[in-house]
Amino acid sequence: MATSPRTIVPDPVPVRPVQLDQVEHLVKLQKWAQKITSILDLDELINKIVDDVAAAFCCVETNIYLHDQERAELVMAGVHGCTVHGKGSRLKVGTEGMVGYVAATRQMRYAPDVRQDPYYIGCEESTLSEVAIPLLVDGQLVGVFTASHHDLDAFTREHLRWLQSLCDHVGVAVHNARRFQHERHERERMSQEAHEARAIQQALLPKSSPFIPGFAISGLSIPAGAVGGDWYDFISFDDGCWGLVLADVSGKGTAAALLMSATRGMLRSLTQTCSGPGEVLTRLNRLLVEDFPSGKFVTMLLAVLNPTSRELTFSSAGHLRPLLVDEQGARFLDSERGMPLGLGTGEFSESRVQLSKGSRLVFYSDGITEATGLSDEEYGAERMRDHVLRPDASAESILADVRVFANGEGLHDDATVIFVKA
Repeated sequence: MATSPRTIVPDPVPVRPVQLDQVEHLVKLQKWAQKITSILDLDELINKIVDDVAAAFCCVETNIYLHDQERAELVMAGVHGCTVHGKGSRLKVGTEGMVGYVAATRQMRYAPDVRQDPYYIGCEESTLSEVAIPLLVDGQLVGVFTASHHDLDAFTREHLRWLQSLCDHVGVAVHNARRFQHERHERERMSQEAHEARAIQQALLPKSSPFIPGFAISGLSIPAGAVGGDWYDFISFDDGCWGLVLADVSGKGTAAALLMSATRGMLRSLTQTCSGPGEVLTRLNRLLVEDFPSGKFVTMLLAVLNPTSRELTFSSAGHLRPLLVDEQGARFLDSERGMPLGLGTGEFSESRVQLSKGSRLVFYSDGITEATGLSDEEYGAERMRDHVLRPDASAESILADVRVFANGEGLHDDATVIFVKA
């Protein structure tokens, strides 16, 4: 390979007459080039280009190199007829072959006799003429197309003009296909990450309902997206009591899921050292005020159930009121004070309720009550109360009823329920 920096431009050659059938064939090729922009699969597109152009011009070899801007290299992405190099072969921009020269200059180079061209790198022995054409989009290099022939000076000026015109279409088509491929890979990567995040988040939820003599307790959480900021938990204590937790982190998606995971870890640690739900929330809030990003917060219901005395003690951090159904009817339980966690310092009161035989207690997130149907009407707390009054009500039936109400609109927020039946 010669390394002379001097540009050698071949002398003009007489234009050979183009036969009528050749003209018709080139017109068809032009129409074909305009259609290839609809092909978005990069490998399919490139293979079609090199194969069809090789057949149209009876080429020994046709190649498409794609520009690797980060490494200043050209990577062979499509090849027809070459027995020496395969896909993945690389050439340096500006220093290797006609391809490298064209990539650096952004101008077509034609070698009517490759034996006389200082930039030509020998490949197929039968090659006597070759053209290399840059693939450009808005002045930016996409790649380089090459075509080789076994005849001397095989490409007329008319051929070269047609090939340049074809390469204008090829450049756009390849550019669009590369962008589509990149976006598709990015979507697949994000989808895979979301799938893994969902699996991790689901693993943090209780694997089964707790066995508590005299009580049937179940929980269910459905994120609006792949992951969410709702969660619930059942925590056993050495004295036989059980902690019930339902919380909702502000926001949605991965960010909310990360904050949920951090909050869950802190809470589980504190429940083993504190005397009651009010103290747990007070200490947890101090930690979250220090650690949470500005504007982020958590609403939470934390309860401790004593199955022996049937007494449930709960504290609320700005969460929706729990619903109790017993012999007195259905009512929402109030707590004296408790702001959402992470917004500012404060204390949290405790409330106590006796769970008589046959009573039902429901913790729920706003994804239940704020679910909307086609008319934008909310499901609401009263509709949920009416459903819980049914003897067959459960966590599963509440969420099923919400979905029916939404009438195919789907849940726009995470929906979580804990259902306690004495």
